[in-house]
Amino acid sequence: MDSFALAFIGGIVGAVLMDVTEAAMARVGIGSGVQVALVGRWVLGLARGRLAHADIRASPALPHEAGVGWAFHFLIGGGGVALLYPGARLVMGLPASDDPVLGGLVFGLVTSLLPWLVLLPAFGWGWFGRRGPPGAHALLASPLSHIPYGLGLGVVMALGTGYPWAALGGGSPWP
Repeated sequence: MDSFALAFIGGIVGAVLMDVTEAAMARVGIGSGVQVALVGRWVLGLARGRLAHADIRASPALPHEAGVGWAFHFLIGGGGVALLYPGARLVMGLPASDDPVLGGLVFGLVTSLLPWLVLLPAFGWGWFGRRGPPGAHALLASPLSHIPYGLGLGVVMALGTGYPWAALGGGSPWP
């Protein structure tokens, strides 16, 4: 399968792992303050020409914002952003056989920059979400949730490209 198709699928798998991780982090009080309906409100605002909000929580709710937020999260944030992974590998001249799991983890960590420098400022919460909702820990929550995203991406890339699992010290991932 084409590495871009694998990356798209891996990004969606990674987004699911990200959501599971965020739910677990919320149980111990670590969260960014971002809610899927707010993502949808922002996306719908973009479609109307509004890039940034003073505080997105004060902006009026829009019809279907939660559904739009989920679609954006999985299709653009998950699958679409993941397309940058094989693109970057291609530009850097790295073969697909170079440890896609480790590469995925690093890529996932790097994608923490997107909420810190794009989404949270557009929400009106400043760089790194420093003016986010009370109790939000965006600086910590973003990398903790984006690492599992990268893991999902990397594992799907490894499985799809026939990565030699023995290089990870354990042979096949299947019993």
